[in-house]
Amino acid sequence: MTKFIKTVSINFLIFFVLVVLFELTCGYWFDKYNFGPYMREYRLKSNPYTVEFDGTSYDYIYLRNYHGFRGEEIEPSQIQAIIIGGSTTDERYKPEKFTITEFLNTKLKKDNIDLKIINAGIEGQSTIGHKYNFTKWFTKLKDFSPKYIIFYIGINDTDVQLAPRVNIVGFPNIEDENHVNNADGKIVDSIKRYIIRDSIKSSSITYDLLRKIKHKYYVNEDKRILYDFDYSKKNKIKKDFKFLNYEEVLNYYNPDNILNKHKRRIGYYLNNVDSLHAHSKKIGAKPIFINQLTSDGNYNEVLFALNYSLIKHCSLKKYNCIDLAKNLKGKENYWYDTMHTTPLGSKTIAKLIYPELIKYLKN
Repeated sequence: MTKFIKTVSINFLIFFVLVVLFELTCGYWFDKYNFGPYMREYRLKSNPYTVEFDGTSYDYIYLRNYHGFRGEEIEPSQIQAIIIGGSTTDERYKPEKFTITEFLNTKLKKDNIDLKIINAGIEGQSTIGHKYNFTKWFTKLKDFSPKYIIFYIGINDTDVQLAPRVNIVGFPNIEDENHVNNADGKIVDSIKRYIIRDSIKSSSITYDLLRKIKHKYYVNEDKRILYDFDYSKKNKIKKDFKFLNYEEVLNYYNPDNILNKHKRRIGYYLNNVDSLHAHSKKIGAKPIFINQLTSDGNYNEVLFALNYSLIKHCSLKKYNCIDLAKNLKGKENYWYDTMHTTPLGSKTIAKLIYPELIKYLKN
């Protein structure tokens, strides 16, 4: 019995040493492109969904690839354009073909334009989180140098919880982002023990290979998520649909008063926009900003203030911007809740965006 235990112990030790050598040789422990604790919840996802829109049920797999983008695998070096935003960009609860991103790609393909926009949306992110992407996500993508970065922004910035005013030396009217009390869809777990766990997992070649195999060949049908959005619209959204078009704004309230009322939030938002513009230019990409609306249109005065200010700021700074909020004439069947669009809503938005977007892409 002692001899058996000794043999097993020696074999286990040899196996352990071989695993350690394999990890140190082939793993990502010292790789500068190692994600560390970041992006674990947004990489190698393969989640089955069944959703129902307008009486039709759709079965699909929500995919996020190895590098964190929604959709099939693609090498970062091959990516020419990405679109960044929150859940209204990610559009998790729709088949990929019904997202704004894919409706735009369909139009590009139809016009024989050799360009595909890759979906980089992350639920919950405002411009705070988008800035975080540049320092903690995109820097971990080898040879990542897109020509265009499209920012679909505004909604999630309306409820960013600004901290008490902090004056930064030289910039008395700009908030200190380190004092903004908002987790904002950041791409790292906030619990210390999970940060350590995720760092180890992202460094291990063994764990990485197992996740790749699982992502490619295995879908857990027991975890299929079901959503009947037709039912939700009929039974959970109680208020009558009302949409305030841009042309009606002047008859509803005084824009100058709204802008003055939300001056502090606007300043913080535009400072983030400037930062995103600079980050994009730094990696050689042309930034394009698009504002957005919720299901009540311009009734949301904070969102109106941000959208209106963005376009004015773009004009002043000579940024590339598309004023969707001015042109969208909302209808009830464009949204399945107060914020997220139905397939028809996404298609309509893509149709409105495309003529202006193509001008920036061609130039």
